Amino acid sequence: MRQRIATLDCARGIAILGILLLNINAFGLPKAAYLNPAYHGLPTTADAWTWAVMDVLAQAKFLTMFALLFGAGLQLLLPRGKRWIQARLSWLLLFGLLHAIFLWDGDILLSYGLIGLVCWRLIREATGSRTLLLTGALLFFLGVGILVMFAFMTNPNPGDFWQPGAASLQYEAFWKLQGGQEAWQNRLDMLSSTLLSVGAQYGWELAGAMLFGAGLMRSGWLRGEFSPGHYRRLALWLITLSWLIQIPSVAMQWHLGWDYRWSGFLLQAPREVGAALQSVGYLALLYGFWPVLSRWRITGWLAQIGRMALSNYLLQTLICTTLFYVIGLYDQFSRLQLLAFVPAVWLVNLLFSLLWLRYFAQGPMEWLWRRLTALAAGRPADVTHP
Repeated sequence: MRQRIATLDCARGIAILGILLLNINAFGLPKAAYLNPAYHGLPTTADAWTWAVMDVLAQAKFLTMFALLFGAGLQLLLPRGKRWIQARLSWLLLFGLLHAIFLWDGDILLSYGLIGLVCWRLIREATGSRTLLLTGALLFFLGVGILVMFAFMTNPNPGDFWQPGAASLQYEAFWKLQGGQEAWQNRLDMLSSTLLSVGAQYGWELAGAMLFGAGLMRSGWLRGEFSPGHYRRLALWLITLSWLIQIPSVAMQWHLGWDYRWSGFLLQAPREVGAALQSVGYLALLYGFWPVLSRWRITGWLAQIGRMALSNYLLQTLICTTLFYVIGLYDQFSRLQLLAFVPAVWLVNLLFSLLWLRYFAQGPMEWLWRRLTALAAGRPADVTHP
């Protein structure tokens, strides 16, 4: 049991750190830059290559990995009962709402809470791991199909979210650096768009990943019950296949100058599929080499970060919003230069986790989350349950 939990915690730690590789652009650059490197004219060669490498190695991979692990966590929580799970997810939804409005518009917690409230029932009612895996794959591909369909339904002329004008970029810089009510109102407007996206398209992919993760847990795959050789072979096949799908898509986007319809929809679809395959491949790598990795000190450090995943996710927001919005480093660095901030934030995550867990059994937000859940569910808040 301890080894299984350590492996899951290590995977969560990797996912939380990996998410920052892309989120750093969302903090340090205009919102349109997250998916479109040509948001303000063609990028420099260095920035284009940075985008391409990060797209192949990280874009959507660690978010999908985290969604898989979230679904696995829902499977583990089923013995706690309906009231506990509903209370836990409802509090996560509230944390996400506050985070999205008052701190940062790139929040994922609200979406996870909303979709989790739907998925946990499907997980509970599923007759077996095969049902969860098939349903998860079906929902994920349904979301990808909707993305392709949108390519032929949307206006071919992109809006400010893809190709903002000078006035829009100036206003975005103003409210992000100014803060206060102006920023809250803009984040609230963006939250409305995010929720529409979750309901129309992204939510299907997220639900699919959660159900698939629950199926991997119920089957024993995420419990480490298969041989190291199985995990290693699967990692090789999945990561290779994902690159065969994604690299041509990335090259084609570059060739087309990041055209909106192609890059935002038609070529995004194979990248979404490739990212899902690669996420499972990354997990398979971890499990396949776990007998060796478990002896490394850095693996224990990653597990500590994973034990405090929520606290560390919010800590990244506090650090980056302070650097870019309070101190004023926003839109001052290129995509490549922003990557230099990532190891420093990772180091803070690591030191915070190591020091905090030396004295406490849980991270601060994990403790608060569990206490509030117990209060709402009318249950004791033990700290031993995964």
